[in-house]
Amino acid sequence: MHDPQDNLFAYLTSLQQTAVSTLKRLPLKSRVVQGALMALRAVCAAGLAYSIGRALHTQQAFWAVITAIAVTQHDYADTLAQSRDQFIGAIAGGIVGLATAVLGPENLAAYLVAVSVVIIGCWCLSVSTAARLGAITTTIVLLVPMNGPVWDVALIRVAQVAIGMACAVPVSWLFSWIEQRWLHI
Repeated sequence: MHDPQDNLFAYLTSLQQTAVSTLKRLPLKSRVVQGALMALRAVCAAGLAYSIGRALHTQQAFWAVITAIAVTQHDYADTLAQSRDQFIGAIAGGIVGLATAVLGPENLAAYLVAVSVVIIGCWCLSVSTAARLGAITTTIVLLVPMNGPVWDVALIRVAQVAIGMACAVPVSWLFSWIEQRWLHI
């Protein structure tokens, strides 16, 4: 028996491939316009995320910027889905990274097991799209040099993801609204 989620994933993948092939067939001028709009969307989200991160005196505001750029998609619905996956992955990776950190710093075997655990855990919880993002957060928590308690790194990483998402989602919505209303794209 087929899992409905697999059918949905196959449909969405097919839809995405159709959209990509349609974009590739557009004339150069249209591709430049679409690329410029995407760049402007990403730059606005990144600038807002960095400004908020700096205003909140976070030590590494660049993580919010990276998240804002990573989740910003051409379509608002895709930005929402990517944001959800990024947040779930950050939480899962932060929890697994924090739990693993008690085994001691620079323990390669523990790190590799932690990455496996977060990926398998995401798949078992039917959020496989967050698995690689959880593995990245686990890597950040366990391998990026830090000062202070390890729980602080996990918490700050999740907070930075939240800031990046909180910037990318409304920026993406605004751009979609403008494109539909004024540019008829």
